[in-house]
Amino acid sequence: MSSSTPYAADLQSIQDAAKRIAGAAHITPVLTCSSLDRMAGRRLFFKCENLQKMGAFKYRGALNAIQQLTDAEAERGVVTHSSGNFAQALALAARSRGIPAYIVMPSNSPAVKQRAVAGYGGQITLCEPNLEARTTQASRIERETGATLVHPYDHPHVIAGQGTAGLELMEQVPQLDSIVVPLGGGGLLSGIALAAQELRPGLAVYGAEPEGADDAYRSRQAGRLIPQTGPNTIADGLLTSLGDWTWPVVRDVVADVFTVSDTQIEKSMRLIWERMKLVVEPSAAVPLAVILSDPFREQTTHQDIGILLSGGNVDLEKLPWHSTPRE
Repeated sequence: MSSSTPYAADLQSIQDAAKRIAGAAHITPVLTCSSLDRMAGRRLFFKCENLQKMGAFKYRGALNAIQQLTDAEAERGVVTHSSGNFAQALALAARSRGIPAYIVMPSNSPAVKQRAVAGYGGQITLCEPNLEARTTQASRIERETGATLVHPYDHPHVIAGQGTAGLELMEQVPQLDSIVVPLGGGGLLSGIALAAQELRPGLAVYGAEPEGADDAYRSRQAGRLIPQTGPNTIADGLLTSLGDWTWPVVRDVVADVFTVSDTQIEKSMRLIWERMKLVVEPSAAVPLAVILSDPFREQTTHQDIGILLSGGNVDLEKLPWHSTPRE
């Protein structure tokens, strides 16, 4: 990263990350769906990170961070705290290098994600489901083991790695005039926005956020970082607060942030399952919900829109429409 940028990453560091993870992370496909195009009144291009290794984009950032550890650091392993997807990503990336991965997970993490972390060889420590408990436990393990702390999203190497999804999408669909990205901690959104800022300056990058976890929307309205407190949304991958590295990008580089209700998210998730035959988790459906929302329709005129389907690690025992009557 050049010293002239105030942000976590720049185009060069994201391109370097792409070379670093090449051959290990998948280049995921971009799919289209004519029925969803008609509903949106736009042309939609779905970047299928639900088909990435371990089922989410987060493998990109985890692998980029793991690859940059020195041999001495790698020997002591890595530690992180995560509700699920980054936990899986770091455990798998650590396994690829044959090093320990200590994973702090909130006790209410989906069982499917806990099983996956264990399956990848991660050593799980459960904690109370709040940020203070997560960070306290991770710090303790860091002190006791000497492991390197890899933050799940607020880390320059992680952000650069996540930005590689945007590089691929812009190459796969050159005519894009906007990209809509799920927004939780902001690592994916930041990486893509920073890549687009230099590579395609006219391309607008939007954040898509649940109403029940809308700290980014409120922070932008206030002009200062407002921490997330008491998030409540079906999109369990988007519960975290923005961080010191991601907030400046969301504040300065991201075109806008739109929020949607859990009802809208559930409807869009079901549309993707039924119309595209793709398994996505609720967080991945938030961008489509935004694009189908009235505020986005009224405030934007983009015709070729990229959508990040961020992950597919859904707990099949808790599908939101289990008890929902068919239309």
